[in-house]
Amino acid sequence: MHPWERDARLIKEALKKGPNSNSVIVEIASTRSSDELLGARKAYHSLFEHSIEEDVASHIHGKEKKLLVALVSAYRYEGPKVKEDVAKSEAKALISAVKNAEKQNPIENDEVVRILSTRSKPHLKSVFKHYKEIAGQHFEDELDVHLILQAAVQCLITPQSYFSRVLDEAMRDGADKNTKKGLTRVLVTRADVDIRAISDDYRNHYAIPLADKIEAKAKGSYKEFLLTLMARGS
Repeated sequence: MHPWERDARLIKEALKKGPNSNSVIVEIASTRSSDELLGARKAYHSLFEHSIEEDVASHIHGKEKKLLVALVSAYRYEGPKVKEDVAKSEAKALISAVKNAEKQNPIENDEVVRILSTRSKPHLKSVFKHYKEIAGQHFEDELDVHLILQAAVQCLITPQSYFSRVLDEAMRDGADKNTKKGLTRVLVTRADVDIRAISDDYRNHYAIPLADKIEAKAKGSYKEFLLTLMARGS
């Protein structure tokens, strides 16, 4: 499939499967370029005669709805320009949201949603740098109970680490069927993008080459298919 159609179909499948697949929507919305996400939205419209935005809004009913609708609707600036004073101010807004988490879940906080869904990725990296300098720890480290919000931050700032984790979870003994699908999804969608960086990150985090892990866990033609994708990306 064309990548736009593939992403559109992945989002449709995730919506059908329910809340346990919301991270796939976050993954696509947050790791694609602005034009790639726009292309997926166009493909979705053509394939299903609905917009991604309206289907996300109508199918997702939890606290993460506001963030997910905003992420799939995004068209970010992709240039290098960053205003450090604005980034520092927004870091303070995130700190405030975390401090007030008992009153309002950060994933429902309007400022958190606005910052994560509209700011460029270089700007967000600066925001989180200031956050660490002011708060003394990384923003995502304070989000253990907010998994979708944590996934969004990882996808936006350190996508290779996010994909490494998805791959590791997919190859664990006892992983459920939905989790196992992450292995194919990541290798297919990232083979021509950043699979080498993902592979390096995987080795650093899990002390084993990704190809060796696939050799040990996959079998037959499926294993050969996955290794071929890895080789193509390298």
